[in-house]
Amino acid sequence: MAIALTELDQDLWFPHPEQALDEPEGLLAMGGDLSPNRLRLAYRHGIFPWYEDQQPLLWWSPPNRAVVFPDRFQPSRSLKRTLKQSPFHLTLDEHFEAVIAGCQQHRLEQGLGTWITQEMITAYTHLFHAGEAHCIACFNQGRLVGGLYGVSVGNVFCGESMFSIESNASKIAFCHLVQTCRTLGVNLIDCQMPNPHLLSLGAEVIPRAAFLHLLADRDDTPCAWPQHFGPLPIWDKGTGLKAP
Repeated sequence: MAIALTELDQDLWFPHPEQALDEPEGLLAMGGDLSPNRLRLAYRHGIFPWYEDQQPLLWWSPPNRAVVFPDRFQPSRSLKRTLKQSPFHLTLDEHFEAVIAGCQQHRLEQGLGTWITQEMITAYTHLFHAGEAHCIACFNQGRLVGGLYGVSVGNVFCGESMFSIESNASKIAFCHLVQTCRTLGVNLIDCQMPNPHLLSLGAEVIPRAAFLHLLADRDDTPCAWPQHFGPLPIWDKGTGLKAP
């Protein structure tokens, strides 16, 4: 028997995330809008939008969640070497529109579909200007070669997308995201759907109920995201992130 999918209207609400369809992606609802208030409500309850052009607006709450705990994060041995030798210049909370467009364009150039529609770009740019979305941009000799962006919900960071057009650019951007989160006291990075790239970066997979419990325990005090990075991190086995 088919299960009817919840259709949202202009009222600001969502069904409980545990009502998502029993499938790997966890489709929860359709419709509504991408207003800042609806996006805030969604992320506070572990829900995110994910759809492509010519599709209705779809909302998801997967049964298994990829997460990173910044205090437990350790890069691989090869990534530690890359961090020490990195040729990249990184910026925090600059070039947001270029980063989100880079995430979109990289997927399109690979012949993949993308949920980063123009409507999504506009919506997340509004959140960025409100101080609730953040980005890391990775440059090599002045050329944007990678980066990532996401949404902050108190002391939780909800990653949205990353891209890399030079080897290791997105990995190094991610390491600097972890550095920033540790500095700010952000204790959970939500990576949404598990995939091999995220798992290679140290993401763990936890059930939805555990993720929702962690999300409910967050501190909603806004974090004061810095406008630039401090010294690059040095990673030592067993001790994690240290100042140079």
